[in-house]
Amino acid sequence: MKKNGFTLVELMIVVAVVAILAMIAIPSYTQYVKRANRTDATKTLTLDAQALERCYSQAFTYVNCAGAAAGSLPSPNGKYTVTINVPDPLVAAPSYSIVAVPLSSDQIGDTACTSFTLNTAGAQGATGTSTAATCWGST
Repeated sequence: MKKNGFTLVELMIVVAVVAILAMIAIPSYTQYVKRANRTDATKTLTLDAQALERCYSQAFTYVNCAGAAAGSLPSPNGKYTVTINVPDPLVAAPSYSIVAVPLSSDQIGDTACTSFTLNTAGAQGATGTSTAATCWGST
């Protein structure tokens, strides 16, 4: 008499294969999501810099520009806290720096790119284990 079904050994082999695939796929997917979420920071810094430059072209100062007075705000997707720093024009030449640091728990674990910076000269910076070009998506 023939019985259809799986033996315990066959079932355990399938479970082991699925576990091995999960051990490979889940960390890879998590890193992909972190890398994709970095665009929230880079896009926000770029848009804020454009807004500051538009304001400067009209008022010849970065002080009291719409974004500069706001202080620290979350990025549109809520992954980063963005801070715009405008020094006192009586103390320093007109300039600004914008910093984005992780806000959400999934981005806080991103050790490759722990913060992003952009300044008046357009210099893109990042801290972490990766280079600024890698963090900004240039490479």
